[in-house]
Amino acid sequence: MIPPAHHPPCTTHWLRNWWPAILWAASIFVFSNGLFSAANTGPIIFEILSWLFPRAGEAALAAAHFYVRKSAHLSEYFLFSLLVLRGFRAGRPGWCWTWALATLAVVAAYASLDEFHQSFVPSRTASIYDVMIDVTGATLALAAAALWAAYQPRIPPPIHTAE
Repeated sequence: MIPPAHHPPCTTHWLRNWWPAILWAASIFVFSNGLFSAANTGPIIFEILSWLFPRAGEAALAAAHFYVRKSAHLSEYFLFSLLVLRGFRAGRPGWCWTWALATLAVVAAYASLDEFHQSFVPSRTASIYDVMIDVTGATLALAAAALWAAYQPRIPPPIHTAE
């Protein structure tokens, strides 16, 4: 009989590692539709910004709206990168550059596909600059994860003695 540690991973194990990334990718796809266009988010964000900064002029509010939207790109891909890294790690401890590079490749490809999708949505525009912001968010997340892994205490593997 094969020891339990050597069984091939089953579908549920794979899904347990990847479901958060898949769910977040689906959320990003939903965010890419016309409902989340600048024209639709503008009134809500302008209202909140006007309440926070009652003396801000129209130009300042428009600039803040722009930066809020770009910050959303950065943060949603920051989180997506961490979730994809989680999938590649598959519960293994530590840090591996292969996981990080694979994560960056997946996130960059998905960001590109997301912008391609937006090119077909009438109220959205595709932008290579948004892809660059997305990849920047992913890179920042990977840098944070690498620093986190570097400062975690190393736990030595258990010593097995023959009895």
